[in-house]
Amino acid sequence: MIDASVIRTLFNGQLDAIKEATIRDKVIEAWLLGCERGGWNTVEELRGMPFTLLTNSHGITFIEHTIAVTEGAIGLAKAQLSIYSKMPYVIDMDRLIAGGLLHDVGKLLEIGPDGKGGYCKTHSGRCARHPISGAILTAEVGLPDEYVNTVACHAKEGEGKPQVIETILIHQADFATFDPLTFKNRGDLIE
Repeated sequence: MIDASVIRTLFNGQLDAIKEATIRDKVIEAWLLGCERGGWNTVEELRGMPFTLLTNSHGITFIEHTIAVTEGAIGLAKAQLSIYSKMPYVIDMDRLIAGGLLHDVGKLLEIGPDGKGGYCKTHSGRCARHPISGAILTAEVGLPDEYVNTVACHAKEGEGKPQVIETILIHQADFATFDPLTFKNRGDLIE
């Protein structure tokens, strides 16, 4: 059974970096709600789930991708904070880290086992892509609208839309982990 301790174990370092306990608890709550609605019952199931069905993920899992995007967005924020002599905007690190952990939480509803040892898009996933279902989960647990914006607008659904700075950083980190695989799979990545 997936409970709060499982989510804490999966994302311990990132969750610990969220200073506000209420936000941390709501991130965990959103993951638990997604696991429940998506029918995910064990940590092994979560660790085996690919992060995308759109291209060959080369074994990169959903959990690994979530951590990589979160850490990538943190890296982009820290680079600006340490290099820019005058920051032109404020980066809310709690919102950034929570947004990174939640950006793909809707995939818990979008992807499921195919019954043959693989994964497929679920009925829920055919009805609404993960930015939409994830934004709903994020709102349902009571996170503020800016957090909902980050989840809803991190992918193509949010391109060119009003976004908080944390959404932009997560969007860039997300595509920096996805695009190299699509280039590789097309044969366009020079290696």
